[in-house]
Amino acid sequence: MPQGGAITMIEAFLKYLRNELSLSANTVGAYRVDLGQWRDFATQGGRYELRPETASTSDLRLWVAELASQGLSAVTLRRKVQSLRSFYKFMMKRHGMKVNPAEDIVLPKQPVELPVYVKPSETEAMLNADFDDTDFVSVRDRLILDMFYTTGVRCSELLELKDAHVDTWRGELKVRGKRNKDRIVPFGAELNRMITLYRELRDNQTDSTVAGDTFFVRRDGRAMYRKAIYNIVHRAMEGNVHSRRKSPHVLRHSFATDMLNAGANLTSVQQLLGHSSLSTTQIYTHISYRDLKQNYQHAHPRAQKKGG
Repeated sequence: MPQGGAITMIEAFLKYLRNELSLSANTVGAYRVDLGQWRDFATQGGRYELRPETASTSDLRLWVAELASQGLSAVTLRRKVQSLRSFYKFMMKRHGMKVNPAEDIVLPKQPVELPVYVKPSETEAMLNADFDDTDFVSVRDRLILDMFYTTGVRCSELLELKDAHVDTWRGELKVRGKRNKDRIVPFGAELNRMITLYRELRDNQTDSTVAGDTFFVRRDGRAMYRKAIYNIVHRAMEGNVHSRRKSPHVLRHSFATDMLNAGANLTSVQQLLGHSSLSTTQIYTHISYRDLKQNYQHAHPRAQKKGG
């Protein structure tokens, strides 16, 4: 296969990810980087032709070993191997390959990192802080915090919210998650009141026609952007919480953890978060168990070893 044909095949794979699997631009970009690095290694920087159909498992292992020698983390190595596996699955599906040479590569063990979350008392302190309920920006910023913590939405989902998808009559958000999957997330009376106040101030203090049907906007009426959302959350958490990370995703983790600690069903939390797999949601049960164990060790008279 000519070098150009192999590159075209990689481009066809990336188009498949984007158009048929509806993966995000960031995810497709990561695949592009990974496969580009593999192509450069396999062709020694373009000196030889890239022939994906002739690569063996041993050939691919050499690339993984080279990456490992550069000090890449287990998480990064796993992603790059998964990129190769996905590419070869595509080759089998669309181009008649019989085996996937990346299938037998042993994935490096990934360290289990529990999600960072905020203690309920600290979340309450942050959300109970004074704010100007007559100022659009002040109300918008508080609503953003409230929405992250009380619904568990992702930052990308919050940015993409449409006005028509925020239903105060039913108390529901229609959220478009990963791979363009929609889900319904309920919310309570307190968030409902904040949404109503925000809409009133947005209509009176901004040019709300600029961003069309976008729910969250800036004072000039244009849509919000990711960095602005991050800054709002970071400022609110600074000085109020002791989390080592201060981001929208930490509030999402806090939502899930507090729901489970309060007795919510694991499957219900999975649906609220928009997780495709229950195993993704189960990571929050490890947090709950860790806290339970720490509380036991501090409180039970027989939990600690006695000296002497």
